[in-house]
Amino acid sequence: MKTQYIKIKNLLMLIVLLISSTSILAQKAEQPDKTYDLGANINEMTLTVGGILVAATNDGLVGIDPKKNTPIFTFNNFGKLKPEETDFVPGTPYIIVSQGADSKFAGLAKTKRAVIDYVQGTVLFNSENDNWNQVYTCNVVLPQNKIIISGLQKSDQKFESQVPKIAVYDIVSGKQDFSFFLDKPGRVGIAKDFSVTGAPLLLKNSILIPTAQGILSMSHKGEEQWQTKIKGVNWMVADDTEKEIYAFEGTSNGANTRIHKISSSGTELWNDDRKVKGNVVNFEILPQGLAVVSDKSDGGSNSVFSAKNESEIAFLDAKTGEDLWDKAPKTKGYVQHFYIMDDGILFGIQQGGINKISFDGKTLFKKPLKTGENIMVMAHTPQGLIYITSEDANIVNLETGDQIWDKPLKYRSATSVASTFDQANNRYLIAADGKIMAVDAKSGTVSDLAKCEFDEKEDPNLMEIRKNGIFLSSDQNMSLLNFDGKENYHAYYKSPGRSTFGKIVGGIAAVASTAMAVSMSARAGANRTGMGSMNDLSSYNDYGKEAKRAADMFSGIASASFDYLSKRFKATSATENSQFILTKLDDGVGLVKVNKDSGKVEKEILLMDKKPEYEVDEQGGFLFYKANDKTIYAYDLSK
Repeated sequence: MKTQYIKIKNLLMLIVLLISSTSILAQKAEQPDKTYDLGANINEMTLTVGGILVAATNDGLVGIDPKKNTPIFTFNNFGKLKPEETDFVPGTPYIIVSQGADSKFAGLAKTKRAVIDYVQGTVLFNSENDNWNQVYTCNVVLPQNKIIISGLQKSDQKFESQVPKIAVYDIVSGKQDFSFFLDKPGRVGIAKDFSVTGAPLLLKNSILIPTAQGILSMSHKGEEQWQTKIKGVNWMVADDTEKEIYAFEGTSNGANTRIHKISSSGTELWNDDRKVKGNVVNFEILPQGLAVVSDKSDGGSNSVFSAKNESEIAFLDAKTGEDLWDKAPKTKGYVQHFYIMDDGILFGIQQGGINKISFDGKTLFKKPLKTGENIMVMAHTPQGLIYITSEDANIVNLETGDQIWDKPLKYRSATSVASTFDQANNRYLIAADGKIMAVDAKSGTVSDLAKCEFDEKEDPNLMEIRKNGIFLSSDQNMSLLNFDGKENYHAYYKSPGRSTFGKIVGGIAAVASTAMAVSMSARAGANRTGMGSMNDLSSYNDYGKEAKRAADMFSGIASASFDYLSKRFKATSATENSQFILTKLDDGVGLVKVNKDSGKVEKEILLMDKKPEYEVDEQGGFLFYKANDKTIYAYDLSK
């Protein structure tokens, strides 16, 4: 009996040890493909458009390429950085780092600026290396691939350290192209404020600097060409010939924007500037005139005299600045979509509504089109303009605004609506309100194809046509239907808690967001010479076209890093056949890789904690996971 008791006791102890060891293993993440010990506490992780992870630590910034064994760059020159001190320039491989008071007056705290190429892992500019005591502005200019710096630079020469200066650096070579002072060092007289008020405009043979004294034009040799008295300009745009320049001057409270037009010799071409209400958010130079969109805001005021929260659309005569439209179209909300068409301007309002105006101010639609709020999609189709909102969808004739479908699809307000075009069956498929609706492209007949009831009351946010059926997915659900609407499989993985979700950006979404980022970058950069129009209506469901557009824009800029970005967006997503879902596995929280066609789990990665911090690059096929305060794991998801 005693021997049997000892055996049972030993067996129980062995079971306890096994359970304990299993528990210990559950607290450990799966063996990663790469491990990066950053040596300092990690405060934030950012997955860039180039697939490089940039981690902000207590020491600075670290760049991680998951294909390399060690970080590709470590920038600790300025120490710990606040989130607002790190600016990822949209649609580029560049980061602008800023630290110190943003002062425009000499003698105050020192300011620091740096520009990093996160793809090459190189510091392109560091204000400390070039003895800049203060940096007022730091702008990356595309497509010229230049860095423009304004500020105060230390000098051995008397007075020079106290005079504002401009310097232009070439990003590819890393060398300074030219520099010049904004005022004459040692000039005797009343002090003048030459602080830079906005983004400089770099032209082929000159550079225009907006200052508190006016716009200053300098040659690339540093010789002054002309100066205007137009003060406080925020940004400028030149036409294709660079003979006509538009300068935008915002008021301090943002209530109005003044638009000035000057020639390449500095002559004011309009008798008076043109004032538009609100802040200009879109501006397009067209053969017929100037399209301007400005956003007004009441600023939180309840006064009856305060501005309405809405956009204004104006169309100006390029020669005089006068409004070409007798009556501006009513928006009753903010312009969410804005497209230049052959015969006029097409726009959609966030609060609902679509309209089209000819260049001479005539309404082209028979009447403004009423739609639901939040227009998620406006795009070309062979049948006309498709629109999808959070409440309805339809296709309309782009010339008249007439409905192609007998009546719009109506559904309950949804946070996301998934849709696609089934080419083999010539139909549009839209998933909303717990079902999939099929719309015959030829007749416009609507039918219910199948129910779509995802667990946790999720709305599908992705739909795509696969060889063997129709694929739908959300954060925690995946489903594949055959083309008759019969469900092949439905896979559901319970969320470990909404607060634990990392930022997963799918390959298709990444393409769309990148194209948009490039567009917004060029628009916001206000140095759009050579970048082309950013207000083109896309084709519905043509992600390949958007990816090519982004890739072409990247390839149009001469540098190894932009060439890398171009190739990345020409390549097929490394994980196009898989979906990644964060869920609770048997041994703890982890990520599952699920095959879209079969619904089978191809890979599980057990993560260490209940609320993991991670980023997934589906385009490149890598998972970045913050294993502890100082360590990042990288997993190759394509295996």
